[in-house]
Amino acid sequence: MLYDGVCGFCNKSVQIILDNDRRGTMRFAALQSDYGKAVVERHAELRGVDSVVFVDNSEGVERVFVRSDAALRLASYLGGKWKIFLAAKILPKPLRDYFYDLFARNRYKLFGKYDACMLPPAEVRSRFLDV
Repeated sequence: MLYDGVCGFCNKSVQIILDNDRRGTMRFAALQSDYGKAVVERHAELRGVDSVVFVDNSEGVERVFVRSDAALRLASYLGGKWKIFLAAKILPKPLRDYFYDLFARNRYKLFGKYDACMLPPAEVRSRFLDV
């Protein structure tokens, strides 16, 4: 998962995912990191994206999902109680993305912005691809 490393909400979301990832296989990188920039370079559709990107390599081909599709992929990956968010699939993608974008535009105002990417705690640092 790629995330905005200076976003307070994004950093808190990474912590929530770490706490709820039963499989322990999710890996993370800030969009601002060398790894994040390399993924963006490989996928032209990511240029200008400044929020969550779900990167799926499960079928031997790197596929990327953004906006509400990325959030739904994360909910599916986490499973359990998080699957409740999959109910949003009944909404048309443009409507889901409209609400996602509305929140994304205001995330710094609501949750703050860091001057630099946060350093992950030592016990989970191995799960970050950009450290």
